[in-house]
Amino acid sequence: MRLSEYAGRLDDALDTAAYADVDASANGVQVGPDDAEVERVAFAVDAAAATIEAAADAAADVLVVHHGISWGGFDRVTGQTYDRVEALIENDIALYVSHLPLDGHADLGNAAGVAGAIGLEEREPFGEIGPVTIGTVGELAEPLPAASIRETLDGFEGQPDGEASPTRVLDFGPDEIERVAIVTGSGVDWLDEAAEAGADALITGEGKGQVYHDAREAGVTVFLAGHYATETFGVRSLESLSAGWGLETEYVSHPTGL
Repeated sequence: MRLSEYAGRLDDALDTAAYADVDASANGVQVGPDDAEVERVAFAVDAAAATIEAAADAAADVLVVHHGISWGGFDRVTGQTYDRVEALIENDIALYVSHLPLDGHADLGNAAGVAGAIGLEEREPFGEIGPVTIGTVGELAEPLPAASIRETLDGFEGQPDGEASPTRVLDFGPDEIERVAIVTGSGVDWLDEAAEAGADALITGEGKGQVYHDAREAGVTVFLAGHYATETFGVRSLESLSAGWGLETEYVSHPTGL
């Protein structure tokens, strides 16, 4: 199929247009001609020199990522931006990006993937940003101690050396956790919303200095499972979706440990 059709299918599936006014990322096709033919697609969390090189080695026509190279447009195409654009063009690889739409999608999103991994049920949209949401909140099938949830999160892809991704836990919630809110990546700004939603815990990727005291005073356990580690699920879901459309696919694993 043509790139324009492929991108249109992804945009429709992810409801990309709904996030246009709140996302700094230029979602959709960031590099590539609309009439390019798409047969093989590579998927990665980040658009970087290493993942573009891997996509080229896989003979991909498109690289689909969560973190792209255009955040509010380009003032100048120089430095690393130039190198990445040059590598894409030289290897005839288009770049498709989905940032917040891929965080919050109820089925395909990063938060949905984390929720599935820990067995979260009765899920509802969570993590408001303007008129949309970027996370989920729900109930565990049975109450669990923080250590059990941490064990699951530690198994996520996330370390460059292939080792398990260690999860930092601010264990200020109840001994048995039942209700969990999830915003992947950098999501501690939604701690207050998690407390208001009655969550015993918030799962996200990375923290900020004030989260320790905020979580302690709110009585909410916070799991910091890694920005990269919590955001592999969305692109893997898009890989499965694309394979169902008859395209050849390749997942590029390049964990950062962060």
